[in-house]
Amino acid sequence: MDDGRAAIASARPAFTVGGEDRPKLDSGLLRLACGETEAGLAHCEAEFGNWGDAQGGTGFLWFDRATLDFGKDFVVKIGGTTVFDGRIMALEARFPPQAPPTIVVRAEDRLQDLRMTRRTRVFDQVSDADLVQQLANDHGLTPQVDLAGGTHKVLAQVNQSDLALLRSRVFANDGELWLEGKTLHAAKRASRTDAQLELVHGARLRKMEVCADLAHQRTAVRCTGWDVSSKQAVSESAGSSAIASEASGGTSGPQLLQQALGEREDVFAHAVPFDSGAARDWAEAHLRACARRFVRGRGMADADARIRVGRRITLQGLGPLFSGAYGVVEACHRFDLAQGLWTEFVVERPWIGNP
Repeated sequence: MDDGRAAIASARPAFTVGGEDRPKLDSGLLRLACGETEAGLAHCEAEFGNWGDAQGGTGFLWFDRATLDFGKDFVVKIGGTTVFDGRIMALEARFPPQAPPTIVVRAEDRLQDLRMTRRTRVFDQVSDADLVQQLANDHGLTPQVDLAGGTHKVLAQVNQSDLALLRSRVFANDGELWLEGKTLHAAKRASRTDAQLELVHGARLRKMEVCADLAHQRTAVRCTGWDVSSKQAVSESAGSSAIASEASGGTSGPQLLQQALGEREDVFAHAVPFDSGAARDWAEAHLRACARRFVRGRGMADADARIRVGRRITLQGLGPLFSGAYGVVEACHRFDLAQGLWTEFVVERPWIGNP
């Protein structure tokens, strides 16, 4: 048995609202979806029964807003491990035909503060690590930063949310941004370490669909800009070598595209690099992002709170082309009365195995 799986585990998620455990919500849960993607906020939607014994009579259970109320902390756990930690943003009443009424709670994590803050401003002499720390402090979060990179003479935020700005700078550093409670993490992908997690098709991996697609691959990416100091144009490119360290298990998308169709170069024109180093970083980041989408899969597994965005997992039983290591880019933990608990996920990697 896996070290991370207890011999006996609850078949229902557990809820904490406003810092207090709420066993009545646990038992009244009808449906749950706790999801996150690499591009956005973590979100939760939970539906509970809303009719029963209330204040000595029969009536609505959760309309008094004493427990479920806007802005309250809302935490969901599976087997004692937190799969969502955020705040209530919406309450929805449902009155289905020939069935008791229900209430739906929708919540988002604290990155919502950054998404709803849009600004135009300029940062002078700031590194990306400094930027993460400053924005985390602005929103009452604790920064945990492991990013390399030099200092920007000027960094502009133009009609951009704080979340969009952070994601763009972390992307340029080939890093990942994620939230755990009130701790904001920003780290290089290579420096993120997690305990090994393996899923085998036909066992805990219930269903899997996986596809290798050359449609969006590129053999090289070029980024151009203007060097403010030397007052001359800069142009830097990145090729398959930028992803080689992640494709040791087989053939990468850029390599396979070169073999099958020939040279296919793309130009990344959305950034405005101020020197050749920044142009090279953007080119490599864009090529890696494209290459990592070469092999993409969607699966369903037994409920496992360890499956979350950014986690590296190993999938077995998928044959020589598709077995091996992947990165999780979407995860959703679900519950309903028909199927109980399960986890859905999307994974990707930049290589296909050898036949």
